Amino acid sequence: MDAFLKSVEKQAYRIALIGTGQPEDALDLVQESMIKLVAKYADKPEGELKALFYRILHNQIKDFQRKRTVRSRWFSWLSDDESEEDPLQKIADPSEQGPEHRLKVDGAFAELEDALKELSFRQQQVFLLRSWEELSVTETSQVMGCSEGSVKTHYSRALSKLREKLGDHWP
Repeated sequence: MDAFLKSVEKQAYRIALIGTGQPEDALDLVQESMIKLVAKYADKPEGELKALFYRILHNQIKDFQRKRTVRSRWFSWLSDDESEEDPLQKIADPSEQGPEHRLKVDGAFAELEDALKELSFRQQQVFLLRSWEELSVTETSQVMGCSEGSVKTHYSRALSKLREKLGDHWP
C-alpha cells in the first residue's frame, strides 16, 4: 500500500491543486483521500487501487468545491491569499537541461495550468485522469460516476480547448 500511495502522491497533488487552487487545501485533500483509501480499501487487489483512489480524490475535490461555493455566498467579503509557492517547484531536478529550457518548460506548464482552470470541472478531471494518470475510459467513468460516452465527450472537448489555447505555448 505504501508503494502505491508513494507512486500517486505527486500526480494526485497536481490534480487537487488544479481543482482547488490552494496548495494547503490540495495537500489536505490528497491526505484525506489516502487515509480513506487505506481505511476502507486496504484489502482490495492492487489493480483496483488506482481507480478507487482517484474516485475518492475526485469526490473530495467536488465536496471541497461545494463547500467553497456555499462559504463564498455567505462570506464573500473574505479573500484568499494565493501568494504561496508550489511545493513541487522547490524540488531540484537532477536531469535539468539548463535555465533556458527550464524557463520554457515552466512557462508552458503555467500556461497549461491556466488553460486547465478555464475548463469546466468535469473536463478538467477527465483530462487529468485520462492524460496524466493514464486511466482508461472505463476506469475514468467509474471514478467520475458517469457514462463512458460522457468521458469521451468531455475529454474530446477538453483536448480541443487546450489545443486551441496552447498552440503557441507548448514546447
